[in-house]
Amino acid sequence: MLNVFTLDKGRLNGRLLQEEIDSAAELAEVQPVWVDLESPTAEEIGWIHGRFGLRIPDNIVDDDLEESARFYEEDNGELHIRSDFLIDDDVTPRNVRVAFILFNNVLFSVHAEDLPVFRLLRLRARRIPALIEDAKDVLLKLYDADAEYSADALEGIYDSLEAVSARVLKQDVDDRAAGEALAAIAKEEDLNGRIRRNVMDTRRAVSFMMRSRMLNAEQFEESRQILRDIDSLDSHTAFLFDKINFLMDATVGFININQNKIIKIFSVASVALLPPTLIASVYGMNFAHMPELAQPWGYPFALGLMVASVAAPLIYFRRKGWMR
Repeated sequence: MLNVFTLDKGRLNGRLLQEEIDSAAELAEVQPVWVDLESPTAEEIGWIHGRFGLRIPDNIVDDDLEESARFYEEDNGELHIRSDFLIDDDVTPRNVRVAFILFNNVLFSVHAEDLPVFRLLRLRARRIPALIEDAKDVLLKLYDADAEYSADALEGIYDSLEAVSARVLKQDVDDRAAGEALAAIAKEEDLNGRIRRNVMDTRRAVSFMMRSRMLNAEQFEESRQILRDIDSLDSHTAFLFDKINFLMDATVGFININQNKIIKIFSVASVALLPPTLIASVYGMNFAHMPELAQPWGYPFALGLMVASVAAPLIYFRRKGWMR
């Protein structure tokens, strides 16, 4: 899918206008500031080359790209930036690689999935006039929206962990509830790690733009504000990692307590059954002289003695509180 975005030069100067392109002829008629390619076909890549003279490599969004090739500038002025953007959904939170190429004052973006950050920027650009002035503004606004999207995802982790805390720390936790809590904690830990990686990647990209001297004074100050916003997220991700570790340890501790209760039952039973086993062993031996067994009360006495030997340790354990 190929979408182009042009700047409205009328009354609402700076508003982005989106148009989906279905042919090379339609592409030749527009003067875009941003060209967005979502899972582009070979034909669409050919249209880009014919219209703008830009060659887009087939492996431009490969995940195995070397780190040194994530930010570089070609001799013809092409500025290449590859960044990861977060998708926080209920199924599989993930980071999606996006390749940006800034060439002849036009921003080209290539990615395999539709991204929430891109939808957020399109919505803002339609509602807020004069938000975008050139292609570099588009790129900066994308990174700004990415930082805000990461902050919203962190708030979602806070809410999820609060629900887990209420379930783990304020209720009796059985093995089933503990398993559900561990699954929820592991999911939030994975998302928190992806957010931390995402903001780290955004920080690197914005820092590269600042070092490349491609920004004007206003854009440079906006980049510094984006970096400050990202820095504020680091403390939150660190706190969430600590909270996740605490809840993980607490949940595992409750599991150990439940297991210890089971082991305690077997331990008490084994200790209580030792005396009657000894008595049964004594009276089961073939002694030549055991006169009490010759009496009518002999065997009932032996059985009563075994019952008493079981009751005595159980009463002692109960008074000590070991059976609670």
